[in-house]
Amino acid sequence: MLFSSVTFLYAFLPVVLVLYFAAPKKLKNFVLLIASLFFYYFGERTYIAIMLISSVTDWIWSLLIEHFRAKGKEKITKWFLVASLVVNLGLLGFFKYADFFIGNINALFGIAIPLTNVHLPIGISFYTFQTLSYTIDVYRGRAKAQRNFVSFATFVCLFPQLIAGPIVRYTDVAAELDERRHSLEGFSIGIRRFAMGLGKKVILANGMGELCKDLLATGESNVLLYWLYAIGFALQIYLDFSAYSDMAIGLGRIFGFNFPENFDYPFISKSITEFWRRWHMTLGTWFRDYIYFPLGGSRTTTLKWLRNILVVWFVTGFWHGAAWNFILWGLYFGVLLVIEKFFLADILKKCGSLIQHLYVLFTTLISFVIFSVESMDKLPIFVGGLFGIGTDALAGAKTLYFADSYIVLLALCILGSTPLPKMLWKKFSETKAGNVVLTFAEPASVALLLIFSTALLVDGSFNPFLYFRF
Repeated sequence: MLFSSVTFLYAFLPVVLVLYFAAPKKLKNFVLLIASLFFYYFGERTYIAIMLISSVTDWIWSLLIEHFRAKGKEKITKWFLVASLVVNLGLLGFFKYADFFIGNINALFGIAIPLTNVHLPIGISFYTFQTLSYTIDVYRGRAKAQRNFVSFATFVCLFPQLIAGPIVRYTDVAAELDERRHSLEGFSIGIRRFAMGLGKKVILANGMGELCKDLLATGESNVLLYWLYAIGFALQIYLDFSAYSDMAIGLGRIFGFNFPENFDYPFISKSITEFWRRWHMTLGTWFRDYIYFPLGGSRTTTLKWLRNILVVWFVTGFWHGAAWNFILWGLYFGVLLVIEKFFLADILKKCGSLIQHLYVLFTTLISFVIFSVESMDKLPIFVGGLFGIGTDALAGAKTLYFADSYIVLLALCILGSTPLPKMLWKKFSETKAGNVVLTFAEPASVALLLIFSTALLVDGSFNPFLYFRF
């Protein structure tokens, strides 16, 4: 069930809100858990069992870790951590990567091992990392084991962030699972954030998706087409994913949770290092804390640091999908980060802001072309097309038509990917006239945004969510 669907907006969510706020305090987590299980079951049916297995086993492992630690048997506790890693990574590995490995073994050795043909359970990449971080934090002594299974299962299954994050760690919401404040202010902030995310998704991200689809359908092969496609896809995936995070954070606020931010205008970065501090921040910090630092981070020899970087970025790419283009995408960023560390960062600092921004935009656009291809044989075509390799011309008639047709939407998407609208809104709200106007205009604009987004959802059929692939 997509957040950007009529079923969610006007059936599921209103019913859940009524039941949740009508329920007594002791039952609110239970209501959220049942609602979250129904939400997941609506899209997955049988595979809900996978999520429940992760929830039950990690709840048990963590209780056992605390139990044996209290008895002074530290050596035993590591085996429960190992059990958590085996169960969680085993499930993720089978459902997400089994056919990838089988397919590559078949191709390498010329054999025909049958594929499993299992489909990827929705959200498994996200809830697996959440439950793993919980068990690891309990093992490290950074979190206390949650003794109430309903509260723990609510954390794992919580529908606002279940499907695509942000990756919420138990330590982020531990206090709020037991005690959280509900207020009219928090509710209104949540509704506003959700509405902004919905509009960003339905109006902007879906529009960029239509542009990419139209460009590929032209059958043309020209430089302008490939650059337009690169820009359109980069904007689509950013607006799509950040919109989902906005909606998740807004829904969390409505129910009294404060989820971490996931994006901070990454396209305004001046280096790739900065870009990854702003892009998918909860994933980046997860890899930092649970893979990069345990490997030794940067406080080691140069060779080991290089190993650590390449391991983390290989895993980052592979986490995004069981395909070689994702692995290449991750390693591409790993190599760029290494180059920046050794010498490029110092050169860029001497070049001024414009060159720094152009460098980030150029390298990230290439990265998202790598990210977008559905098979490796298309990669040389799309990347080469950016530089005129294998193309027919600089531009084509159909490409120019779509460039003209989407120019206003492109401009809006580019503007919306910068902090400028937010800054102008804030400055206006701080004036006396702005404060008066926005008292009435803000709720009206939220209502109009919801109405317009709904109209587009009812009228159109193009409503993908890219991170369902991961």
